[in-house]
Order: sequence, then C-alpha cells, then structure tokens
Amino acid sequence: MMATCNDKKCFKHGGIKLRGGTLEGMVVSDKGRRTVIVERPLVKYIGKYERFARRHSKIAAHNPDCIGAKEGDFVRIAECRKLSRTKAWSVIEIVKKAERG
Repeated sequence: MMATCNDKKCFKHGGIKLRGGTLEGMVVSDKGRRTVIVERPLVKYIGKYERFARRHSKIAAHNPDCIGAKEGDFVRIAECRKLSRTKAWSVIEIVKKAERG
C-alpha cells in the first residue's frame, strides 16, 4: 500500500461517490493503468433442458493506488459514476490476497 493517494478518481481520497450495488469476484487482469478486470461466476437456468449452465461476466473496475489489487486477488467492487468508456465500478477492498511466490 502507498502512503499517499493522489488519485482523483479514488473513492476515499478523490471526489468519487459510491452508489448502487456491490459485487465480489476474482481479478483476472491488472495490465491496465489503475484498471483491473474482475471476473464473477454466474449460474443460469436453461428451461428447455431443465439444467443449469455455468457462465461468467467480466467487469472493468477502477483500481486506486491506495488499494493496488493484483491478478489473482479476490476483491469487492462497488458501483460508481462512469469513470471512462468501460469503467463504472471501483475496487473498494481486497477480500483475499492471492498466494504469490
């Protein structure tokens, strides 16, 4: 964690307010600058076959400097205003860190 956060889009230290829902998922990519891709599993019922199918959704979320989530971390994200073309969610905490090394 960094001592200071100069991120204007940080929900703690910047001017962004969180609203709406919260979700949990696994970070599958942290290649973007201050951006992570969070994947969450879904189970969908298919009536024709009377079975359930496993699916997933990928959500782009803002990753503030003060949180710094990495690939493999299990994180909680919250809805906020649109931050860019693809981002309308922000990482609010790391629930479980990935085992690195």
